[in-house]
Amino acid sequence: MASTGRSMLLSLLLFAVTLSLLEMYRAKFASSELMTIAGGFVCSLLFLLLLTFIGNYQEASGDRTGWGAVVVAQLVALIVACC
Repeated sequence: MASTGRSMLLSLLLFAVTLSLLEMYRAKFASSELMTIAGGFVCSLLFLLLLTFIGNYQEASGDRTGWGAVVVAQLVALIVACC
């Protein structure tokens, strides 16, 4: 099982790579209805990766914010999906 620090770093790196690829291929994802659905799936992966990062960060620092992590991750994924 991966440690909290390793999982936090891996999820942050995957988030950054996924976000950069999504931004690079923005026009391709907007080109058709099927690709728009694929873009939504990629944004849901962004949500999952960011939520994993925030959860691991909270575990490492000893903080618990409840639903705050979910709200922050959802807002970031929503902003990326809309813009």
